[in-house]
Amino acid sequence: MRVDTLPPDYLERVYAGVLGKLIGVYLGRPFEGWTYRRILEELEPIEDYVHERLGVPLVVADDDVSGTFTFIRALEEHGPRADLSPQDVAKTWLNAIIERRTILWWGGNGVSTEHTAWLALKRGVKAPISGSIGLNGATVAEQIGAQIFIDGWALVAPGKPQLAARLARAAASVSHDGEAVHAAALLAAMEAEAFLTRDVGRLLKTGLSVVPADCLIAKVANDVRAWRGEFSDWRDARAAIEARYGYDRFPGNCHVVPNHALIHLALNYADGDFGRALTIVNTSGWDTDCNSGNVGCLFAIMLGLDGLDAGRDWRGPLADRALISSADGGYAVNDAVRLAYEIANSGRALAQAAPIEPPKGGAQFHFSLPGSVQGFGAICDSDGAELSVAHGRIDGVPALSLSLEGLEPGEAAAAMTPVFTPPDVVKMRTYDLQASPRLYPGQRIAARLIGDKPNRGAIAARLRVNVYGRDDRLEPIDGPAVDVAPGEAREIEWTAPDLEGRPIQAVGVALSARDERAEGRLWLDRLGWGGAPDVRFRRPAAPGEFWRRAFVNAASGFDSPPGAAFRLSQDRDLGLLITGARDWKDYRVSAAIVVHLGSSAGLVARARGLRRHYALVLARDGFLRLVKTRDDAKTVLAQAPMPWKLDIAYRLTFEVVGRRLVGLVDGLERLSATDETPEAFESGGAGLLIADGALSTEEIAVTPV
Repeated sequence: MRVDTLPPDYLERVYAGVLGKLIGVYLGRPFEGWTYRRILEELEPIEDYVHERLGVPLVVADDDVSGTFTFIRALEEHGPRADLSPQDVAKTWLNAIIERRTILWWGGNGVSTEHTAWLALKRGVKAPISGSIGLNGATVAEQIGAQIFIDGWALVAPGKPQLAARLARAAASVSHDGEAVHAAALLAAMEAEAFLTRDVGRLLKTGLSVVPADCLIAKVANDVRAWRGEFSDWRDARAAIEARYGYDRFPGNCHVVPNHALIHLALNYADGDFGRALTIVNTSGWDTDCNSGNVGCLFAIMLGLDGLDAGRDWRGPLADRALISSADGGYAVNDAVRLAYEIANSGRALAQAAPIEPPKGGAQFHFSLPGSVQGFGAICDSDGAELSVAHGRIDGVPALSLSLEGLEPGEAAAAMTPVFTPPDVVKMRTYDLQASPRLYPGQRIAARLIGDKPNRGAIAARLRVNVYGRDDRLEPIDGPAVDVAPGEAREIEWTAPDLEGRPIQAVGVALSARDERAEGRLWLDRLGWGGAPDVRFRRPAAPGEFWRRAFVNAASGFDSPPGAAFRLSQDRDLGLLITGARDWKDYRVSAAIVVHLGSSAGLVARARGLRRHYALVLARDGFLRLVKTRDDAKTVLAQAPMPWKLDIAYRLTFEVVGRRLVGLVDGLERLSATDETPEAFESGGAGLLIADGALSTEEIAVTPV
């Protein structure tokens, strides 16, 4: 792909596609698996979000979102190559998926297609054999999963349907085969072509060009297109789909063919209307979140942000938010802007184009894309005050508008965005959310605020974090206040304080009145943080459970008995407990660990998943080792004799600075190494490691070097 073939609005169209996927999935998720008749009887035609009517959160952990935006990271892990192989994507699976906890529907071997394929990969079966009909049978291999994860492959191949189909086939064949892979390729090709056209006939022709003419998926696409000419009402065409391709015609829990047919139903009958497409595909039933996510992405790419915004307010309730449950905890609480920039940069790398420069100095929240709010919402202390949060522009620069009315002295209102698991995670069903905070004590938070020129006076502003406190209630903690005068731009900074083991759930800006009623508008130009954390993870004094949720748990057991805030056990192989984010670079991780049983135990640093990290380990053979794990390869970077005993505490300290790694035991340097390879890990989270046994510790410290 040549650089000059990238659409001039490529980034915005990727953003639209990401939003379309999220809107579609979260719209269809509450009634996934319902029949057409039940939907009409209990919900009527789906024309808006229904989560509140069904008593569930809107933004939830879901396989469609988690898989789509995790598996595309194979381009980062294995290189932005057009010839990315199924085995490359399989390695990303093994790095990101925690057994029975992340991404997949863990429905059982021979029942859940992805679960079945994952077990094969763990046994050492290579992709694409892992997903083949020959290994797993046609019923397992031809369920829907291949199709639901493909949108990212189209987003990195704008206007290149053959490339999108090739990448989608490689990714799909990790777990699927036959008609399921054809469906994935056809849909990816249509989405890639949607960057160039809104012509449904052209999209269909493009999709059909990448699958065998005699395959069942091609027949489905052609039949639905023909019914468009026969039936003026989509409901009649849906009845024809159910009669010929309904669930009763295919084995398994969720076969691809019926659901693929509904995607074509929406494409043919929506007349280029995003909201109508979602109404058709969701009201039609079956696997609503999967089908709606694919349709939402396709139509959003095709129509762009203007088409997405043309009708009902789909974006407002979503507020750009996304949850992605994987072994990368710092990627879990996410937003559509962050995802769009990462995916667009993968597409640019495939096109051999330079990456997009990070906006506004690399701030995590910069509001640079049209209409973006990046999860920010308003919280008011008083019923009489009102704070509205919206995207806008100040002096031509995109920013977040914070409009304030009726705030009396002593009251406060805040604009906050989540950086860790929300409280309503306890209401989420089916899928677990493994997450770590993005922001930690010791990191320096910075924001730039601008006072609106028409304001009557200064408005006091301060940085704020919400933390999980007693009984997991959110408690605000504020930095020092500054006055922002009309027309004035102020930079405010604050180092997140020690929180005694309590995790930060949200970050933002709190506004307050000084001596008189505060009204007017401030503009939040950017907000971000940097530097190494300075944090001691321990059991907080106040009761609660969310402090334990701050760790990605990839071990058989994790509990907190008296005297040990962290007790980790692993039945077989390697278990990990990780916190932190990929922006952690140079730091020191330390813990006084007691090994109760195990072949190896210790600390991990710069963890970028389950199979990409450095480790300082005590090995049962009497050695202390620095070990690098990269996918299937383990490399001993340094080792030294270290006699040690079970049930004795040893303080291990692991320093990572640049490419130099240093291991200390009880304060004494015992070994070091330098990783000069091109595959060195430059950043990542930290935590504990145990193999075939158990360890415990009262505290884990991560501090600057």
